[in-house]
Amino acid sequence: MNQKYLIPLTTVFLLFLVAYTGVEGAGLHRFFGIVIPYLAVLAFLAGFVYKVLGWASSAVPFRIPTTCGQQKSLPWIKQNCIDNPDTSTGVCLRMVLEIFLFRSLFRNTKAAFNRNESNKLSYSWEIFLWIGALAFHYSFLVVILRHFRFFTSPVPSCIKFLEYMDGIVQLGLPGLFISGALLLAATLFLLARRIFDAKVTYISQAADYFPLFLIIGIAVSGLSMRYFTKVDIVGIKELTMGLATFSPVIPKGVGGLFYAHLFLVSILFAYFPASKLMHLGGIFLSPTRNMANNTRAKRHVNPWNYDVKTHTYEEYEDHFREKMIEAGLPVDKEE
Repeated sequence: MNQKYLIPLTTVFLLFLVAYTGVEGAGLHRFFGIVIPYLAVLAFLAGFVYKVLGWASSAVPFRIPTTCGQQKSLPWIKQNCIDNPDTSTGVCLRMVLEIFLFRSLFRNTKAAFNRNESNKLSYSWEIFLWIGALAFHYSFLVVILRHFRFFTSPVPSCIKFLEYMDGIVQLGLPGLFISGALLLAATLFLLARRIFDAKVTYISQAADYFPLFLIIGIAVSGLSMRYFTKVDIVGIKELTMGLATFSPVIPKGVGGLFYAHLFLVSILFAYFPASKLMHLGGIFLSPTRNMANNTRAKRHVNPWNYDVKTHTYEEYEDHFREKMIEAGLPVDKEE
């Protein structure tokens, strides 16, 4: 196996074993149920704020929006207002489509050599990558929102409605949540793409595989607790409500599988700000997306430019007058 994904896979497996054996063997319920979750949330908030403030304070002296269409120019030339916006309204529309529909990924193409046509270079539409990315992000969002039922009492009506719609497919007991199964399937698809696509594998690092294996571990352990093993839902609710109200308690009857699941979630939270997952916040501060391309209508001066002493023509002629006269060049002043 390739070490790029063997090491992250082994790491996630060992993290799971550490939490499970720490609870079942050493009785470290308070450490994995209280200390680790609080530290993970603090690391997430501190890291997220630090990264966002760093990006927000970075100077952007040039207009560098990524453009995929005609810029606004002459009246009879049609402008692409979404791919090349020149107003704040166009930028907002572009950002909405990018954030909620992944529009740039929808337009993505893949280059490959066609061996049947003498290795002719051809381009194909990567529609499955776009579908997989949408399925992954939206199923992850639904799973997170659905889990808010463990941190609220009474459970808000919107969470109940979301949970009802997510479990509308009645398959077995307990009922199947579409988001959980879809999250696992989409993550496996993204992982398989990194493993079996030679070009993607070449540019992938261990840091690209680790969050995928971590999310797979979270999804598998969560699905196992719901469909295959018995867990004390009342006890879990008591634990999570205690964490949310800053009065943590350790209930009896909650097995090591839940604490291992919670530990993996905590690791994901703590690792989030230091990983590529921070595109969650970075997309809003990307100058290639959030800037209007109005360079033809407005002059943009680099604020870093320092004053430069200019050399006027009069000064130039005063300096080279004799040589210009000798060369026969016209001058404004003879002396």
